Amino acid sequence: MANTEHRKAAEHHDEAAKSHRAAADHHEKGNAAEAEKHSETAHQHSGKAHESSKSAHEKSKQSKK
Repeated sequence: MANTEHRKAAEHHDEAAKSHRAAADHHEKGNAAEAEKHSETAHQHSGKAHESSKSAHEKSKQSKK
């Protein structure tokens, strides 16, 4: 339950990190359009990671009751 949410959050954090690295690589190469695409993807994954983290935290609190 909560463990699944923690794993989902970790996966989204990993995907966000990959997208951030890709954005940085494209930015360093001067490819602003591709950097922007990867930056947007990173932002989306970060948001999903945040929501999964909140859900996991709530489920963990409930299971301790």
